[in-house]
Amino acid sequence: QVQLTESGGGSVQAGGSLGVSCAASERAFNGYGTMAWFRQAPEKDREFVASISWNGIRDYAASVKGRFTISRDDAKNTVALQMSSLKPDDEAVYYCALGPGREDPHTRAAYYYWGQGTQVIVSS
Repeated sequence: QVQLTESGGGSVQAGGSLGVSCAASERAFNGYGTMAWFRQAPEKDREFVASISWNGIRDYAASVKGRFTISRDDAKNTVALQMSSLKPDDEAVYYCALGPGREDPHTRAAYYYWGQGTQVIVSS
């Protein structure tokens, strides 16, 4: 069972930058998995933020495109999300996810493993 552990997050003022990262306990799917970030604000559904495939193809939600950057380091089994120009609407619990890369990466069903989440607070 792969475990994902997020770190980073915290509080930032609107317009500021923040990074979150996630480490997998082991290499999964022979290194061909897709890693992603989702987020969930209070009383809202968990939503897709960004994904990165095994070969580096990145995808972003329209609401974060141009402001967030996802990256992965397969040697360390990690994925990171660098967030800039943060807005109050970005405030949420951020979850990393890992899946085999066979399904639509925007959907929760594409991911087998999830982290416990890390809080991002954006003050206006």
